[in-house]
Amino acid sequence: MQALALPFYDNRVLFGYEARPGLLACEREGDAAIRVFVRQGRQTASFVQDFVPFMLLADPQLLKTWAGKYDIEKLAGKGFYTYLVRFQGWSDLDKARTHLQKAARKSSSAPGAPYFFLADPVAQHLMLTGQTHFLGMAFEQLKRLQLDIETYTTEGFEFPNPGRPGDRIIAIALSDQTGWERIITGHDLTEPQMLAELSLELRRRDPDVIEGHNLFRFDLPYIEARARRHRLQLDWGRDGSVLRSHPSRLNIAERTINYRKYEVFGRHIADTWMLAQLYDLGARDLESYGLKDVARHFGVAARDRTYIQPERVSWYFDHDADTLFRYALDDVRETRAISEILSPSYVVQAQIFPLSYQHAILRGNATKINLLFLREYLRQRHAIQTPAPGQAVSGGFTDCRYQGVVQHVLHCDITSLYPSIMLSYECFPKHDVLGVFPSLLRDLREFRVQAKGLARQAKEPVSRRYYDALQATFKILINSFYGYLGFSLGHFNDFAQAERVTRTGRDIIQQIVAGLEGVGCRIIEVDTDGLYFTPPNSVQSRKDEDRLLQEVSQRLPAGISLELDGRYPAMFSYKMKNYALLDERGVVILKGSGLKSRGLEPFLRAWMEEMFALLLRGEEDKIDALLAKYLEELEQHQFDVKMLMKTESLQDSLTTYRDKLRDKKRNPSALYELAIQSGRAYQPGDQISYYVAGTGKRVTVHESAKLASQWDRHHPDENVEYYKTKLMDLYKKFKPFIRGMRGPKRGP
Repeated sequence: MQALALPFYDNRVLFGYEARPGLLACEREGDAAIRVFVRQGRQTASFVQDFVPFMLLADPQLLKTWAGKYDIEKLAGKGFYTYLVRFQGWSDLDKARTHLQKAARKSSSAPGAPYFFLADPVAQHLMLTGQTHFLGMAFEQLKRLQLDIETYTTEGFEFPNPGRPGDRIIAIALSDQTGWERIITGHDLTEPQMLAELSLELRRRDPDVIEGHNLFRFDLPYIEARARRHRLQLDWGRDGSVLRSHPSRLNIAERTINYRKYEVFGRHIADTWMLAQLYDLGARDLESYGLKDVARHFGVAARDRTYIQPERVSWYFDHDADTLFRYALDDVRETRAISEILSPSYVVQAQIFPLSYQHAILRGNATKINLLFLREYLRQRHAIQTPAPGQAVSGGFTDCRYQGVVQHVLHCDITSLYPSIMLSYECFPKHDVLGVFPSLLRDLREFRVQAKGLARQAKEPVSRRYYDALQATFKILINSFYGYLGFSLGHFNDFAQAERVTRTGRDIIQQIVAGLEGVGCRIIEVDTDGLYFTPPNSVQSRKDEDRLLQEVSQRLPAGISLELDGRYPAMFSYKMKNYALLDERGVVILKGSGLKSRGLEPFLRAWMEEMFALLLRGEEDKIDALLAKYLEELEQHQFDVKMLMKTESLQDSLTTYRDKLRDKKRNPSALYELAIQSGRAYQPGDQISYYVAGTGKRVTVHESAKLASQWDRHHPDENVEYYKTKLMDLYKKFKPFIRGMRGPKRGP
């Protein structure tokens, strides 16, 4: 399958204007060259392209006093940055940046800075040359290698730490997209020999992409630390260079993930742990981001999959190594399967954006769209605007109209609400004089329709997955255009137009609410571009549901349409964005932090899931018996400590914790108090699992907590009263809905 034959690949604004097929990776080599790796048949070859670093400049006088060499070109049209400056090498650009920072008294990222440049040399090169990665290639044509390690933990500690002399790597599991697998074991080789064999195998298999689950935060830091201890070089690069790393962070919604970013010359690294979190940003249906849970969620966990408790890895290595090695191989198999689900969309993005595949995963959508604007404006040699100062933009319309249990619930979605508003009402950025914004948005909508059609028509699974990845990518980009209007770093942002979009959206959604209520529907919850409601009793069949939506849609503005996104036999509405759904398969789906908080002990989450299942199936009379069962199991010490414990990570060193406590900058914490009491050399990043012991329902947790490893199933000492009280508090939280607020089971 040759992707270049598809019509949308002719769109030079979207897929770059230099359609070079088979480009696998670009790396800066020296000061003024880029090493380009390409796939030629089944072989990987490389060649060098000239690298001309560039910068955008508002005032050429700023460089008059700089002694370096450069070429300057006046750009057409009006804009803040009216000059394109090219340098002979990256070091010259870096010196010019230092000069400009002093001359302008502003860093390049400061608002209104009179100069701008991309700190990523690969992005610079791709932008000015119009090239992108992987054109003409399907996901299956990439050579992908999966990596997972198992480690030995010194007795007395709960979690591994590569800084401890007694800890070490005891198994390295490898696989690739062909089905090849290998386990490198600590029974056959010493740790230095294992690491050397890993490097040899990487060079032998020559992957384009190295994949793993939590690679950036566990496997690679651990491997790097142990290699440093043995004074070994991890020469994984396609040029023989070593694994490189530096501190970085990834923002996902309201969370910031600090991690160490690793790079390998000529290869990309994809972490499925991060891919899972990026997926869950929209789906919000993952219980956790651990490999086993994610694999079960996507249905790729084998029936005969080997499971062992993480804290028993060392025991298995000493007493039952074969089971441990099967477990490790199952880890890489699941990683490969998860990647095949979550990665293809990002492979398409690497075909679109002037970024490496690795950075296409890690960069935000608004940042990536901004690069499309910059690439096209530079291609046309047109002046570029500076980002407008950030302004507050009001949000969409949200409302929780009903609390309690209802039956026969429909979820209605307004098809691409914000993109439709932007096109129908021409809400485009005022400084986009070349019309890139509306042109791309219209093309993407049309391309998505085409890709969805090709996916339906495809007979081969490989082709179907490819086209589905295309349409999913187009959907992501379409929905990101509104966010770009309000993106503070976007060179063509427009906060007034962003406000206009949300204001229009609120008017439309309220019009839909009124229309549904006018035909007898009960509105349960409204959230920006979708709503849950119960239809009137006259709506019984799917044809009735379609007719109802069509009736309401006819009254909406041109370009705005409704679609039925889901139907549910029952729903429990708790509060805004917090609800439980019973789907048509009988599965309970929990949404919102108020119902699926990871801060709750596992036994509380388990009780809540069972309770909601009974509530939604109309068996609320059994909830008291369920409560009594859990209370009895607590009383009889029938729960394993895993159901009672919390696991948390140390963020500060123990010294920093003591200092903050002394200066009254924080409260005592069970996590840190246990670390101090243990006398062990705990470090930031180490995890500790603990439970509450003793007696009395109202206790100070940091004074009563014990390490989970101290729990003895033959002499359990967990605080039964404390845990029973937590369960009763949770029950009381939902009791009004169980007993007194069942309300109507259908619409009025």
